[in-house]
Amino acid sequence: MTTTISPTLLDRPIAAWLAHQRALGRRYDLEEWVLNSLRKFIGRTPGQDLDRASFDRWCATFPHLASNTLLYRQRIVRRFCLHRRRKEADCFIPDPLYFARPEPFQRPVIVEPEQIARMLMAADNMPATSGSPLRPAVYRLAVILLYTTGLRRGELLRLTLADCEPESGVLRVRESKFHKSRLLPLSPDAHVELRGYLQKRLAPPFSKDPDTPLLINTEGGLRPYTGTGISGGIQALFKAADVKDSEGRRPRVHDLRHSFAVGALIRWYLEGADVQSNLPKLALYMGHVSIVSMAHYLHFLPKLRAIASDRFERAFGDLVREAVA
Repeated sequence: MTTTISPTLLDRPIAAWLAHQRALGRRYDLEEWVLNSLRKFIGRTPGQDLDRASFDRWCATFPHLASNTLLYRQRIVRRFCLHRRRKEADCFIPDPLYFARPEPFQRPVIVEPEQIARMLMAADNMPATSGSPLRPAVYRLAVILLYTTGLRRGELLRLTLADCEPESGVLRVRESKFHKSRLLPLSPDAHVELRGYLQKRLAPPFSKDPDTPLLINTEGGLRPYTGTGISGGIQALFKAADVKDSEGRRPRVHDLRHSFAVGALIRWYLEGADVQSNLPKLALYMGHVSIVSMAHYLHFLPKLRAIASDRFERAFGDLVREAVA
């Protein structure tokens, strides 16, 4: 049964707010999705405007969401309503006092190289299906690219054949978060893996159209993997490879991005590189606007602490011992 969605009093204000924010250079795709969800909910009752009761009922339609996710959506609606009040003095504004309570963010599970090796073996053993004949190859490449480039899940899924340069081993990430595009040179091993995948991807009967997705889910090559679909497969690989941390926690897909950033720090310390001067390069590679926003991914783990301590000992140990003596 199809529910009829009537025009609502929110339609114009939502369109005006999104246009205003996008004029400032913001993408606001998620905000548009959230507000369209609210608009459709309100539109089920013709003539109804947003008020405290309808807002609470809308929030109750997301019982599966984590507290922080629901809080984020509630804040989007509040920002929209604050903008709407500039022209409609009597419009409803949600009171943040009644919003979902924030929870501490889950610590990432940093995936080790030997765990990735087990995941790749598990990916090779995944069965292909009639609807996804490249399934093992797709998941093998997905794990490699996420772990060796720090790509966001959405960036990976939006890659097309035109975004890949198999000869030079460079990926083109177009108009991602913060409207930033960037080029990602691959490591030698990842470059080899990309070329091996493309040999299968470009073979008949798969589409060679440059605008078709790199990771495909059908023979025609016109249907990309969804975020939920690729995440479910990678979670299955985490389980098959028994990837856990010392507390028995399994990683999330986004933890591969955290693992990439931590892995870069570890390599620099082991190579004796100037870590501070390399941080802007890492921020650029990961698609961040600054080092500050990238700091979310830099975790001072016991392994990294030991490596940094050894490096300090080699460089300044004699000075410290002389000072103590």
